[in-house]
Amino acid sequence: MPVNPNSQIEVTAFDWVPDFARGYVRDLRPRWACEEIGLDYAEHLISAINRPADHFLFQPWGQVPVLNDGGIRLFESGAILLHLAEKDARLMPRDAQARANTLAWLFAAYNSVEPMLFELGNVDLFAAEEEWAKLRRPSLIEFIQGRLGRLNDAIGDKAYLTGEFTVADIAMATVLREAVEAGLIAEQPRLQAYLDRCLARPAFQRAMDAQLAAFSEEAGPPAA
Repeated sequence: MPVNPNSQIEVTAFDWVPDFARGYVRDLRPRWACEEIGLDYAEHLISAINRPADHFLFQPWGQVPVLNDGGIRLFESGAILLHLAEKDARLMPRDAQARANTLAWLFAAYNSVEPMLFELGNVDLFAAEEEWAKLRRPSLIEFIQGRLGRLNDAIGDKAYLTGEFTVADIAMATVLREAVEAGLIAEQPRLQAYLDRCLARPAFQRAMDAQLAAFSEEAGPPAA
């Protein structure tokens, strides 16, 4: 579903980020959810370098995404995904147990998997030569491997986390992408197959294309 500037649903995103962050900024998550259910959304692009003062009224730390759904505003990608998922049974099942399973996995992605991957990203991208980072990384990798191994076992032979694709898979797949560069997903064959399956979905590809298309080199810092 193409971006529709007239939609009442508006996703705030950055108009530029460094190359390493492109395709990973978290507005990708609500974009993907909208694409899965054919929900039009408009973009509200802001500067990542000079973030407008009024943006902090809706996101205390100045991050993205922020969702404006006809005047209802939310920040935090997990909360936004939950809000969007409630609109369509394809993302949030109506059966009570299936809904409970989806909610559990949605929160697991952000509470049990993402924090350590986020820390690893900070170590590798911003502190790789620091002595503390060299000391921290081995134990961090070991912990992540344990978490991913358990996740690999939990997926088993299922196509998706709860069997059918839900909003929880959007959360988990976008989190797991952060571990690919470190080679941690390839160690887990079921997990690798699961991630490949999620990222092969046409809705993900459309969401990725939309995010990348929004970036403008003119909005970046002046050339050195």
